[in-house]
Amino acid sequence: MIRISGIALPPGHDPEALLREAARLLRLPPAQILETRIVKRSVDARKKPEVRLVYTLDVRVGEREEQILRRSGCRRASIARDPEYVPPEVLPPGERPVVVGFGPAGMFAALILAMAGQRPLVLERGEDAFTRREKVERFFQTGHLDPESNVQFGEGGAGTFSDGKLNTGVNNPRSRWILERLVEAGAQADILIDAKPHVGTDVLVEVVQNIRRKIERLGGQVRFRAKVTDISVKNGTLAGLRLEGGEEIPCRRAIFAIGHSARDTYTMLWKLGIPMEPKPFSMGVRIEQLQRTIDLAQYGRLDPRLPPADYKLVRHLPDRTVYTFCMCPGGYVVAAASEQGGVVTNGMSNSDRAGENANAALLVSVSPKDFPGTDPLAGMRWQRTIEERAFALSGGYRAPAQRVGDFLAGRPSAGPGKVLPTYRPGVVWGDLRLVLPEMICQAMAQALPLLDSTLSGFADPDGVLTGPETRSSSPVRLLRGADRQSGLAGLYPAGEGAGYAGGIVSAAIDGILSAEAVLEAIKEEQA
Repeated sequence: MIRISGIALPPGHDPEALLREAARLLRLPPAQILETRIVKRSVDARKKPEVRLVYTLDVRVGEREEQILRRSGCRRASIARDPEYVPPEVLPPGERPVVVGFGPAGMFAALILAMAGQRPLVLERGEDAFTRREKVERFFQTGHLDPESNVQFGEGGAGTFSDGKLNTGVNNPRSRWILERLVEAGAQADILIDAKPHVGTDVLVEVVQNIRRKIERLGGQVRFRAKVTDISVKNGTLAGLRLEGGEEIPCRRAIFAIGHSARDTYTMLWKLGIPMEPKPFSMGVRIEQLQRTIDLAQYGRLDPRLPPADYKLVRHLPDRTVYTFCMCPGGYVVAAASEQGGVVTNGMSNSDRAGENANAALLVSVSPKDFPGTDPLAGMRWQRTIEERAFALSGGYRAPAQRVGDFLAGRPSAGPGKVLPTYRPGVVWGDLRLVLPEMICQAMAQALPLLDSTLSGFADPDGVLTGPETRSSSPVRLLRGADRQSGLAGLYPAGEGAGYAGGIVSAAIDGILSAEAVLEAIKEEQA
């Protein structure tokens, strides 16, 4: 097929306009184009308010594609050549591999292993997505936390209760394959073409269950409420896993896709001598503005034919970087605690992104030299200290909050302005400087006016800062070699929790790569 990029059309355009524009660019009559397929769709708002939808389009014209390209002289057209990911071959079943954790990395590792005939056993400390959703909603309403079934732990991992963003900077043919599996499991087909694809929590809850059912149909087994608390070693090789309650599971190969909040698992692995190191991460708050404020700033107008606008901002200060992350158009700030006595925030959106507010993490980079300690878990303990301070200040799982104008003026807030906070089970108005380290607050205060000069309304005085946001990524990296194993043979750290990914798709890719490494080891053993 011939691929044409940069086709710009107004919102609400005639569906046939794409075909007509492709025919014009290729200097062909429209009837000669046999098929069209949208490859990518994005929004171009650089010349606001004249916003355009920009497409990359594949067209089939039959034979003589090279000749048609030469004759057209169109510099935006070429022969479409996409690398295709082919999953590993099916192998005779060997000793059942284990996957610890059922977030994106663990889920796609298990899917690859199951497709290859290896009947993986998945051990997930949390609960299935349906039960988990009920527990999360109860926590949002009442503040009653289940430490094993919450926004962080359970089927689908932390990504299930997020915006479900699927864009990634990783250029890997596995990305497309992952998106196709998500669509196969019930996600919107638009994620295959949108430049910034997202699914939404309401849809992801069903998608992750459908992927689990596929793994089970292929011979895999997924066990919930199965928390790994210890590992056994024999002759320098993984020999088994122990579950909470004492059950022993023989195991020579295990992919540890534990997620970035499995602090008890990090501690267990460190005590066992698994090699790890402290890792840079970021901390800050969630910032909320009215979604219509962001739409006006990004598009120059309000147009229901355009998607809720997003943003991605960054400002490099002399000694730190301040940036936005995990922006949720029409979304909600959520309670993301997984330990008793700590407050953590995150963001999520449903598939329609129809909420009144926009929100994003406003984060400040920190490095191991900032940590109050030098061992690999120092950053993790720092996170916990800040979360516990927030809990003590609010007297529970309500989150400390402050208006942007008050934060910049150095005064506590007594209540909201025109932007109402979306965090449940509620906020306590006050001064975030009582919660966050001074270095974080200074950097945010310096960056907020600068970021507002890039996106008008970002630092609206009535905007809401809710914190703390401490878990943007793992504070720990589990070291691994070229064979993707740690210092212990048979242990394969993977995904965000291992410190090698930063989002749903990148974590899924890392899980697939680890599954491929396990399959290669099985193949060599069977040879």
